[in-house]
This record gives sequence, C-alpha cells and structure tokens, in this order.
Amino acid sequence: MFELEGIDHVALAVRDVGRSVEWYQRVLGLRRLYQEAWGDYPAVVGVGGTALALFPIAGEAAAVRPGRDVVTMRHLAFRVDGVNFSKARTVLKDQGIELEFQDHGISQSVYFRDPDGYQIEITTYDLLD
Repeated sequence: MFELEGIDHVALAVRDVGRSVEWYQRVLGLRRLYQEAWGDYPAVVGVGGTALALFPIAGEAAAVRPGRDVVTMRHLAFRVDGVNFSKARTVLKDQGIELEFQDHGISQSVYFRDPDGYQIEITTYDLLD
C-alpha cells in the first residue's frame, strides 16, 4: 500500500477570487502561494503543507448553499493548539466575525463563514476550561 503525507489542498469555487484571497490572508493569516506560476487561476493560499485553491465560479450568480441532506463538503477545519485557539476567538471577535462555539468532548471548536458562505472551523484538542 502507498502512504499519504496529508491533504495538499482543497479547491473552493468563490464569487470573487481577490476578495477571498484577502479574507483568508487577513482572517486566518494564510500566505499566498504559487502566484508566480499560476497567478489567479487558481489563487492559492496556505499555511504549512495545507492550501486552498480558489477558483472563480462560472456565471453571474452562485447557486444556493446545499442543506445537510445533500452530499457536499460540510466545513473546512483548521487545527490549532489551546493558546492559539484562545487567540483565534479573540481576534475573530475583534474583527466582527460571528462565532459559534461547540464543545465536542475531546475537542473544542469555533465555526464561522467566509465571504462565500463556506463554513470554517478552528478546532483544538487542547481542552480549555
């Protein structure tokens, strides 16, 4: 059997590539990658060995986000340690981003949405009181 190293990237269709690049850089601190090779098709942002490839949607308007009864990606989760989880909650709130906190027993998470409505999760396994 072959051995995987991890997820290289997740491809997302977005309404405005420039807006999404700016949002992911400002809100999550992702860095622009491969711009000299690909420009904005796709625009790639990432951290460590994980990246998002941002592709423009086709057409004028995006379709409505599917519900929980549709086979689709439900959310995109980034892992942090406990210290950075606390920092993320503070920084995101300070930016006016509405957060939903959930305690999963073995982990804790905050959920919020990007400009296109994708649900983003920041999660930690370093449980906080």
